[in-house]
This record gives sequence, C-alpha cells and structure tokens, in this order.
Amino acid sequence: MSKNYDPNDIDRIARRRAGMKMGFFIHAAVYIVVNLMLAVLSAMSERSWAIFPALGWGLGLAIHGVVVFLATGGGGLQDRMVQQERERLQAQRDGQQ
Repeated sequence: MSKNYDPNDIDRIARRRAGMKMGFFIHAAVYIVVNLMLAVLSAMSERSWAIFPALGWGLGLAIHGVVVFLATGGGGLQDRMVQQERERLQAQRDGQQ
C-alpha cells in the first residue's frame, strides 16, 4: 500500500516529522537539565521533594514521545521492517526462478 506523494508533499511531511522529533529531543534535554538542578536543590535542602516534579513532568515527556514516534511511524521501525520483508520476498522469488 504505497502512497503517491508529490515531491513538495514529501519535503513538507519530512520537515514536519523531523520538527516533531527535534521538539521531543529538546523537551527531553530540558527535562534532564532542569530535573538535575532540582535534584541538587532538593539534596541541599535535605528533603526529597524533587521526585514529584520529575515524575509529573516525566509522564508528560513519555506521552510526548509516544505521540511523536507513533505519528512519525515509530522512528523508522516500520519502514525498516517493510524493507526487510521486501528483501526476504525478493530473495524467495529469485531463489525459486
């Protein structure tokens, strides 16, 4: 089931998907930096409060990641699997002829 995309559509879709992935990676980097700083502040105050923002924000980050990678085809996993199946079927066809 292949779709016939116009070259302009391909570029637009590719840029949108790359932008979504980049947005997720930036979100993850900010999450790590901010939560490391919160962990340091929490350790300095001798209380373990930093876990609560990390868990809440981590849930949001996980949802963001799921949405991005489902919308973009699993980070290429599906494309790789389709390609492997094509190669396997072509090898079977070539071996039988």
